[in-house]
Amino acid sequence: MRLTDEQYEFIKGEVVALFERYDVRCIPINGFELAYKMGITLIPYSSLSEEAHTAALRLSTDGFYMEKLDGSDVIYYNDIGVSYERMNMTILHEIGHCALDHTGMSEEDEAEAAFFAKYAAAPPPLVHRIEPDCPEEIADAFNLSYEAARYAYSYYFKWLQYGGKDYTEYEVRLLHLFEAA
Repeated sequence: MRLTDEQYEFIKGEVVALFERYDVRCIPINGFELAYKMGITLIPYSSLSEEAHTAALRLSTDGFYMEKLDGSDVIYYNDIGVSYERMNMTILHEIGHCALDHTGMSEEDEAEAAFFAKYAAAPPPLVHRIEPDCPEEIADAFNLSYEAARYAYSYYFKWLQYGGKDYTEYEVRLLHLFEAA
């Protein structure tokens, strides 16, 4: 699903605001650390009972976010036979649901959370700092799977084409956060 330009801009601003609020200042972006700083409880599927594990897999093979009745936030994530890179992207995706105040599982909510994770994992202004010649360089610098790095590489070139170094206000803030990175 394609979001509106306004939605994309809003989400990018929210990612930067979240990084500022929780003092995220270095790459690669660690979803586990960010969730901890946000007070989100992370529960790996491997810690669940067999019945709960089966139910979790039916709900999502990757993971899911929920706000409990007491107001606490929880992310359940699949850690069985899954790479660190995949788990990290799943957690960033689920943090997106939390940060964007999603209460359902609509197609639009999923598209927003997917974009949130993509932008949070490898923001183009930070990718620009390494001036990558190939997706592998992004994979190495941002600790992404090759597939995610290919998407980030493609997105980086779109970003260059449609503005690039004409930084937005939130991109300037992002670059200041990561000055020493």
